[in-house]
Amino acid sequence: MISRTVTVPAGGVGLTGDLAVPEDARAVVLFAHGSGSSRHSPRNREVAAGLRTAGLGTLLIDLLTEEEERQDAATAELRFDIPLLGRRLTDSLDWLAREPATAGLPVVLFGASTGAGAALVAAAQRPDRVRAVVSRGGRPDLAGDALDSVRAPVLLIVGGRDTHVLRLNQEAARRLPGPHTLHVVPGATHLFEEPGALGQVTEAARQWCGEQVQTADGR
Repeated sequence: MISRTVTVPAGGVGLTGDLAVPEDARAVVLFAHGSGSSRHSPRNREVAAGLRTAGLGTLLIDLLTEEEERQDAATAELRFDIPLLGRRLTDSLDWLAREPATAGLPVVLFGASTGAGAALVAAAQRPDRVRAVVSRGGRPDLAGDALDSVRAPVLLIVGGRDTHVLRLNQEAARRLPGPHTLHVVPGATHLFEEPGALGQVTEAARQWCGEQVQTADGR
């Protein structure tokens, strides 16, 4: 297992990330955190740990610098700057293609909350690099016109009691031109804090990633 903290160059700044790649990894999952969160998000880290047991590498990355995070904590503006976050995810995808531990591996983007919008923007910009997209309690609507250009398969995971976000996901799903699945976790709210809810998210994501990587490598 390769496990280390990395610095990813993106548009003139350095983004801090935690890279973990099991031996013989078949793909790497790049996490885009949600509004007000970071690579230390306990929910994303729990999901990432579950994905690594399935032989998938993970990169949890801060899409904002420490200074930008302080600014965003006061204004809440940068977390909704989807074009900026999408560009930084795209730069992160390019870095993964150069990094010896991940070069050549298919990439799955995993976006939570507002990070899902950025993930879909990056998927539209790098269709040859992104094998699939997973959204957890995401805001795919924030991707705007990029939704119409996403060709990668998309899994939208939403809590059954997260009614507003569920409606936004249903509307976004109708715009996606590629294969997509809406997976509703019964009884779960936006943060999947209910007992067993996050485990269902992890299992759904693990199965989805496994299926999409199998399709990619022909096994």
